Amino acid sequence: MFDAEMKEPVWIDTPQGLNELIPLLENIPIFAVDTESNSLFAYRERVCLIQISTETDDYLIDPLAVKKIAPLGILFANPNIEKVFHAGEYDLICLKRDYGFEFNHLFDTMIAARVLGREVVGLSGLLQAEFGITLDKKWQRANWGIRPIPPAQLAYARMDSHFLIPLRERLRQELIAAGRLELAEEDFYRLERTPIPQINSEKENFWRLANRQDLTPRQITILQHLCEYRENLARKKDMPPFKIFSNETLVEIARETPASAEELEKITGLTPHLRQRYAEGLLDCVTRGQHGHPPRRPSYPRKDDELIQRMESLKSWRKNTAADYKVESDVILPREVMEQVAAVNPHDQSELSALMANFPWRLEKFGSEILQALKSEEIQ
Repeated sequence: MFDAEMKEPVWIDTPQGLNELIPLLENIPIFAVDTESNSLFAYRERVCLIQISTETDDYLIDPLAVKKIAPLGILFANPNIEKVFHAGEYDLICLKRDYGFEFNHLFDTMIAARVLGREVVGLSGLLQAEFGITLDKKWQRANWGIRPIPPAQLAYARMDSHFLIPLRERLRQELIAAGRLELAEEDFYRLERTPIPQINSEKENFWRLANRQDLTPRQITILQHLCEYRENLARKKDMPPFKIFSNETLVEIARETPASAEELEKITGLTPHLRQRYAEGLLDCVTRGQHGHPPRRPSYPRKDDELIQRMESLKSWRKNTAADYKVESDVILPREVMEQVAAVNPHDQSELSALMANFPWRLEKFGSEILQALKSEEIQ
């Protein structure tokens, strides 16, 4: 595994190649997984490469060519085969979104490092610390949708999964020695159930940008037209919206309300090429925004004061406990669990147990402390 001369990775871009791989993976207890997507180069990203490493071989699967990769789903869901990821949440979201896969029996090396209180949890840093291996980050933001993928780019991709199994071995032993394996396994289980986030509507994306105090209603109206214009361009060109105009550029246009191509020259981020190509469309957005009806701000339900107090009490307890364990606060109690506990406000162990059924280690270790934190807030 650590020889200077590694075996060439196996490139799989045919259904036959994938069908030959599946039986090999079905008969081993563990393999590592990574993916590459084209989020920086497409309007709607998709998985463009799947890397799988066993203890002896690396496989690079081209889902753009194979297309029907459903057989991999059987392996991912198999509870008898351990799948090793590093920072796997994004990989799982992409694989679930694009192919509807389900996952069982995961180990995540970043989660393990965080549970252990490691200061460096990135893959490159962990490999350097454990094995003296330096990863080349040159291709980190590369376009994985291009074909053929350059050999150097493929070499980079295989390294993201190649060392995960031996890294998992070291971290697992350290978790056992620290008495924290069960804690990590709770988070591996939570990772398996990572939900696919809803794609924000164009309206939601707009208000995330426009919900600020330094814009007048008229400027917000102009910004709305500018965002719609950028979204339409991005969709037609199959590009991420930020690669057409940045958020900062659109906000500046809305604030300055330029009335001519000459006034657009003052806008930060508008290169001569962009001005020449899009001046007419941008100025049209400004004109329509100046005469249109201001959009209605969305209303958000206000949290009640008692809920806010319970959240603050739990945050304070979590922070102090994390300091004792020398880990980040969310390792002690994930934020979504803390929010649910604060919202339900359990009054005894039975009620808390119902909320934390998937977190038995944390329930046993911290259950009474969590209830005490909630009660101390009620006393105040």
